[in-house]
Amino acid sequence: MADGTAADGIRGTAHGTAPVPLSVLDLVTVGAGRTASDALRTGVALSRLAESRGFHRYWVAEHHSMPGVASSSPAVILAHLAAHTERIRLGSGGVMLPNHAPLVIAEQFGTLEALAPGRVDLGLGRAPGTDGATAAALRRTDRLNEGADDFPQQLMELTRFLDDDFPDGHPYRRIHAVPGPVQATSPGGVQSPHRPPIWLLGSSGFSARLAGTLGLPFAFAHHFSAQNTVPALDLYRETFRPSEVLAEPYALIGVSALATDDEKEARRQVLAAALNMVRLRTGRPGLVPTPEEAEAYDFSPMERDFLDSWNANVVHGTADEVVSGLNDLQKRTGADELMLTANAHSGDVRVRSYELIADAYGLPTAG
Repeated sequence: MADGTAADGIRGTAHGTAPVPLSVLDLVTVGAGRTASDALRTGVALSRLAESRGFHRYWVAEHHSMPGVASSSPAVILAHLAAHTERIRLGSGGVMLPNHAPLVIAEQFGTLEALAPGRVDLGLGRAPGTDGATAAALRRTDRLNEGADDFPQQLMELTRFLDDDFPDGHPYRRIHAVPGPVQATSPGGVQSPHRPPIWLLGSSGFSARLAGTLGLPFAFAHHFSAQNTVPALDLYRETFRPSEVLAEPYALIGVSALATDDEKEARRQVLAAALNMVRLRTGRPGLVPTPEEAEAYDFSPMERDFLDSWNANVVHGTADEVVSGLNDLQKRTGADELMLTANAHSGDVRVRSYELIADAYGLPTAG
């Protein structure tokens, strides 16, 4: 049977008229004319807003070598956010495990758990979160497929470090992730009862099947792989086996959503974010452009096709339009939670988007 304490750290509560719990995914985007410090300050403001308005969790994602995304070190950012919040769950959406030694991640998230007991999530992915050359520099090898192929083994190793339960005879039996359970076995030791729940993240069927088989919660990247959302969630539910973590499947989806005070402004902001993606996908990563720069940009036919395809999966417009789009998406996918990411040039626009969505759903006005 599933452990109730573990499951309670996963399941959220829907507030107001929201069909499911709402959460935040922060890519820590940096706009042209802004600094990484500006983006990180926006993150603090946004995490506080999310906490006060009843959003369930706040995740940051690992990316590398992208000037417009200042989230190369999720654990560092999460420690900073932990110091500025009190209740909201904080986590990685996610840590790209093949980039790291499992012991290092166990130590980082054990430390985060000690800083914010009972409110840390460990979301894991197997993609590099960057281009191949940068991944090779991170992993100090050009055999990148091996890292992805070894993901289940790396996941098992990380779990063993978090639980401190390598079997007798294992070469890591006497190695301990600290902070962690070993402290409770030391003379006079007292250890927190909490352990960060592991989530598997994915944009295809691989992690969906693995999460289902292991009975873990699953997060799907609908915001950049919308065509695979329903098949992946179906596969997760079909393969799910009850575990000590969950008795039933629990899946969230990441959704690009941007609300503004008028529809025209939403289109302007979304166009700028889409131009940023066009540049990224064509090997020209940079800062998120201003709406004015995007409006003046001469998109090629191929770029225009990409833009139209990309924006078709961004829920944007007035708050009422965004709420309607989110409700429809939740019905279509059956997602247990919606994790919203607002991509825009300005941090103020991003914060305002979450305010508008919270108001439209009637979320609490004080935590």
